[in-house]
Amino acid sequence: MKRKFLFACSLFCLLATGVSIQAQPAQKLVNILVSPDHADWKYGLKETAVFKIQVIKDNVLMKDVSVDYELGPECFPTEIKKGVILKNGELTLKASMNAPGFLRCKVSAEINGVKYEEMATAGYDVDNIRPTTADPKDFDAFWTASIATARQTPLDAKFLLLPQKCTSTMNCYEVSFQNERSGSRIYGILLTPKKPGKYPAVLRVPGAGVRPYSGYALSDSIITLDIGIHGISVTQVPELYVNLSLGALNRYPHFNLNDRNKHYYKRVYTGCVRAVDFIYSLPEFDGETIGLTGGSQGGALSIITAALDTRIDFLAANYPALCDYAGYLNHRAGGWPHYFKDAKPNAGEVETLACFDVVNFARRLKAKGLYSWGFNDLVCPPTSMHAAYNVIPAEKELKLYLNTGHWTYPEENAAFSEWLKKQCNYITH
Repeated sequence: MKRKFLFACSLFCLLATGVSIQAQPAQKLVNILVSPDHADWKYGLKETAVFKIQVIKDNVLMKDVSVDYELGPECFPTEIKKGVILKNGELTLKASMNAPGFLRCKVSAEINGVKYEEMATAGYDVDNIRPTTADPKDFDAFWTASIATARQTPLDAKFLLLPQKCTSTMNCYEVSFQNERSGSRIYGILLTPKKPGKYPAVLRVPGAGVRPYSGYALSDSIITLDIGIHGISVTQVPELYVNLSLGALNRYPHFNLNDRNKHYYKRVYTGCVRAVDFIYSLPEFDGETIGLTGGSQGGALSIITAALDTRIDFLAANYPALCDYAGYLNHRAGGWPHYFKDAKPNAGEVETLACFDVVNFARRLKAKGLYSWGFNDLVCPPTSMHAAYNVIPAEKELKLYLNTGHWTYPEENAAFSEWLKKQCNYITH
């Protein structure tokens, strides 16, 4: 019961910060199939994509069912129809795109009072999607100065052993260290091997929300640090995080959008670099082998931290958020948290947010990386993620799980873990 309660509170905290959660689909009585006519869901410019729509119950096509659909570029459907009858149980839709991007076919049906929904998203010349967000001329100078200023504050690292979470091979601590000014701390869960020696390390940076953390167990021969970003202990009772997510930290990504020195994510980005400093201070660390991982906001922070700190050797990022904010200003999907989707920017916001946009960190990335997402992500649109990925100059690999939204398959998670462990074991300097 306690574990269920913790999970529920964690999910509630994520929702309270404004992040849409797409849960991994469960088995349903009725299934809508939206099938593109290309197995890889990819098309050339001006090529017609054909979507076959079927509604199935008990593995049999349902006839005379009524569906609604939207068709067009993601976030900007150009064709919207309601109450279309599938007389023979099937419907075929066709469309194309003249510019690089994603074409989405989204279908829903209400049957016996239950709403069912499915989609498929065709990618058009996706390797040529480029950012719309400008690259500030003083971008490098701003971040060099910001990190240098943060490092003037001593880490003042503190460790609290958590005996109940230790294992026969690993010690577990809640740790904290100072960030960009005295008293401003980053908290996390540190796992270190009990066996004496020098070990590689992986830093896991968090997805959006306000919640506790329990640690990231990757291997009994790898140091892992699982951090929060909000300057609060990560081992408190769930009610604390619920209250903060609804109160002082509600909509934290939107704090001070027109001042880059006060924007919430400035403290977050420097805090991730200080987390790397903290790992380098550990006597168990081998002093050279270090990687990053995270999903959504954490996927973004993985790219950002590796770009800001060249000591990072490798990163594994799932569906990164915070990519190409200006997309919406160019009639194209932009990244979470969708700053300009429903409102025009106020003075100074476009320029400020360009300093925090993943695409500008991606341009500077040198660490090798593994990346993963799906074409059906509604939280982090694939247009925005490809805009960042396509400008990464470093060694990179993208694993697409086409039908996924803002969630991952167990096999996908296992592949990421194995890749990270391989980098720790085989990296050379």
